[in-house]
Amino acid sequence: MKRYWKVLQLFWATAIAAELEYRLNFLLAALSSLGGLAGSLFGLFLFYRTGYSFQNWSWEQALVVLGIFTILQGFSSTFLAPNLNRIVRHIQQGTLDFVLLKPISSQFWLSTHTLSPWGVPDLVFGLAVVGYAGSKLGLQASYYLLSLVPIAFGFLTLYSLWFILGAMSIWFVKIYNVTEVLRGLLEAGRYPMVAYPTAYRFFFTFVVPVAFLTTVPAEVILGRGEIGWTLAAGLLAIALLFASAAFWRFALRFYTSASS
Repeated sequence: MKRYWKVLQLFWATAIAAELEYRLNFLLAALSSLGGLAGSLFGLFLFYRTGYSFQNWSWEQALVVLGIFTILQGFSSTFLAPNLNRIVRHIQQGTLDFVLLKPISSQFWLSTHTLSPWGVPDLVFGLAVVGYAGSKLGLQASYYLLSLVPIAFGFLTLYSLWFILGAMSIWFVKIYNVTEVLRGLLEAGRYPMVAYPTAYRFFFTFVVPVAFLTTVPAEVILGRGEIGWTLAAGLLAIALLFASAAFWRFALRFYTSASS
């Protein structure tokens, strides 16, 4: 673990140094994130402007869900997209050969080799929205601490889904459309699950686990989370993490190197 931690520090220090050569991009990313958040707030406002509210979800409580969704977007933009989108490029160009020859886990290398600071604005804005809503609701600090557990599970779940899709590029090189479909489905997480009809709730809970990414952590922050849902989120995250590793090993059996 110590060796992997040193490698991770080297990866990220190099990535940040390279990205900071284009500092104007950070301002553009911040403006883009702010515009996206404004659009999300406006969409949520359209539901609540006439006095309508989702069942058992006030305006401030719905803002908590939106804030967590924005945090997940920042996590994806910072850690997932810069790495996992490159798996296709490695396979196309044959550079995956060099990754497989390195004396560390290829999944670790592909998942952590770089990061993009341009996702940080989403992380900051998401935390700000959650903090603002929490101050209006008078939430206890302990609720925020407890919510770190399901949020961490959400990160693992999201990572595992992305990596499994990335591994599929060994068979289907052009998987960009598939990742865009996943992005579109995850957009449902910006609202509480009760906002959707029963059939959609089932789909976004048991087929594409969007509910475990945003609604379940929001319930914990609001102090009304159920231990069963948190345990289910943990089991799902761990199962998907092991599944992603197993699927990667399986996919590599079908990988033909650039020299073959």
